[in-house]
Amino acid sequence: MGERPAAKKTKSAKTNKSPVEKPAAAKAGAKAESRTALVRRARRINRELAEVYSYAHPELDFENPFQLLVATVLSAQTTDLRVNQTTPALFAAYPTPEDMAAADPETLEQLIRPTGFFRAKAKSLIGLSVALRDRFGGEVPGRLEDLVTLPGVGRKTANVVLGNAFGVPGVTVDTHFGRLVRRWKWTDAEDPEKVEADVCALFPKSEWTMLSHRVIFHGRRVCHSRKPACGACPIAPLCPSYGEGETDPEKAKKLLKYEMGGRPGQRLKPPADYPGLPASPLGAE
Repeated sequence: MGERPAAKKTKSAKTNKSPVEKPAAAKAGAKAESRTALVRRARRINRELAEVYSYAHPELDFENPFQLLVATVLSAQTTDLRVNQTTPALFAAYPTPEDMAAADPETLEQLIRPTGFFRAKAKSLIGLSVALRDRFGGEVPGRLEDLVTLPGVGRKTANVVLGNAFGVPGVTVDTHFGRLVRRWKWTDAEDPEKVEADVCALFPKSEWTMLSHRVIFHGRRVCHSRKPACGACPIAPLCPSYGEGETDPEKAKKLLKYEMGGRPGQRLKPPADYPGLPASPLGAE
């Protein structure tokens, strides 16, 4: 097993402390980590990720709440890249909820076919568009209790839309987020709503949306499901699951994805401060 990296210095560090050791809760025979220690460690991880991913952002291309809602529904069981490659033609054909509500199902299915499960997704898109047209005046509502009444929209999708289109704080529990917060021992829950509640309790509300982006970025780039790049992880000293993946620094670097590995990201139109390359349009990979 490789040697655990020293803690990365952060701008918020006020003293020259020795490297952070493996969390007490992870040491053999050690007593369980206290609630206070857990909160401190979780918040330090968030600060470290904020420096590493200062450019963290939603990885779906969108220009308005309706586009983000549709893109998020399409992102189920596929990559954000595939959604971003699919939505330009989709939004050109159906720019408003009224347009999509009147769509011919077969035509819509063919447009979104690259995202998979296209029949079920087309049904949801038409259904939510009809609801937006008939119940919300053609506008995407800015309340979670309204959003989750739309076909194909659950808490995860609602929190994505609220946090990124309306500025309403929320934690987005996708597969990456759930995997990482369990590895970090922030929760042992599997149910997304319980995970959301446990994580929200560790942070001030103002951090929830950006925390979601940072954790998801880290999960996609470094802390992978099958083989996390532990040896290249900037928060390794704070991780009680260090060693589950590759610990050799050079081997770990080869596992890094997207801009961390020198390859394009998932957005065709990334933010101006994104340090990587934009993705290619559909068919141009």
